[in-house]
Amino acid sequence: MKIYEELVARGLIAQVTNEEEIKEMIDNGKATFYIGFDPTADSLHVGHFMALCLMKRLQMAGNKPIALIGGGTAMVGDPSGRTDMRSMMTRETIDHNCACFKKQMERFIEFGEGKAQMVNNADWLLDLNYVDVLREVGACFSVNNMLRAECYKQRMEKGLSFLEFNYMIMQSYDFYYLFEKYGCNMQFGGNDQWSNMLGGTELIRRKLGKDAHAMTITLLLNSEGKKMGKTAKGAVWLDPEKTSPFDFFQYWRNVADDDVLKCIRMLTFLPLEEINAMDQWEGSQLNTAKEILAYELTKLVHGEEEAEKARTAAKALFAGGADDANMPTTELTVDQLNDGKIAILDLMMVCKLAPSKSEARRLVQQGGVFANDEKVAAIDACFTEEQLKAGVKLRKGKKVYHKAVMQ
Repeated sequence: MKIYEELVARGLIAQVTNEEEIKEMIDNGKATFYIGFDPTADSLHVGHFMALCLMKRLQMAGNKPIALIGGGTAMVGDPSGRTDMRSMMTRETIDHNCACFKKQMERFIEFGEGKAQMVNNADWLLDLNYVDVLREVGACFSVNNMLRAECYKQRMEKGLSFLEFNYMIMQSYDFYYLFEKYGCNMQFGGNDQWSNMLGGTELIRRKLGKDAHAMTITLLLNSEGKKMGKTAKGAVWLDPEKTSPFDFFQYWRNVADDDVLKCIRMLTFLPLEEINAMDQWEGSQLNTAKEILAYELTKLVHGEEEAEKARTAAKALFAGGADDANMPTTELTVDQLNDGKIAILDLMMVCKLAPSKSEARRLVQQGGVFANDEKVAAIDACFTEEQLKAGVKLRKGKKVYHKAVMQ
């Protein structure tokens, strides 16, 4: 099976512009393609995960990825999928986030001479002259067509700023620039980017003619991948300091039964024959499939050693074992205690099991908090220094574990 056929079989392709040409280019390693990542945080999250896996697959098949970091577009903000305007970020914050993205991407993509490239659209967008953009780029866009785009229509009632209205033009210019400077002939993106991506294809056609249009090809990631991103965005990060390998493992271990095989097909590098054999699995076999998914993805992001630790810790905990050595752990200091003890609500916040005291109180009152396998019945429950030195194993709900210790 060639690579394009495999992408289709894994459920990764939703819409394309020139399918036969796309297939020929990808299958023969002729694609120089880009995927954009706006640095709106200091870590990639699982919403980016499908894009990274896709880039890895295509690079393994001989194609050349360009990872486009949106240092310029992030200063405007993508209105797609938003009900309000994004927070404005400083240039310093954006630059810091870009550096964090690059470090994480290197786990998936091989950068270097003749391999993958990483570029930042701040390098060309921030130097553009406004009037020149209006004349040279803006003249190629129909406002009527832009307003028909789903990313704009959904914002018209609540208000769409002129700043955000320019996002499509900026993203389209990215493809035009990459086509001219790097020979980039293909772009990938999520469903909500379809209009923006077609804008780039049309801009190249208008500026460079029909022959150039034949070389610009747009693919769209399957909507299932976008659903993953929307579910997890802002919650499950690729940075182990923000989401531990254990919690990352647990996230995938707890996907819905209906989603587990979709995720295995889309995100793992297991052979399709092996995955297809799982199609008839049901009941307890689906739990086995979830363990396979969690292990394979944790190995991809955090390495085999951390994946093994997470799997061992999960099995010990859910089997009622006592081995919690690899459980996410927070170390407390004496100055975090009050009269030699710490209240459960404060402890949950310190361990990042709740964002506020009110949320911690709600969880305790609803019976969803356990300490050393016993339900915490009172919101004023406390733990002493001696208990913390022995280790307090906390559980939120059925699936989130954390250990609090004091040295």
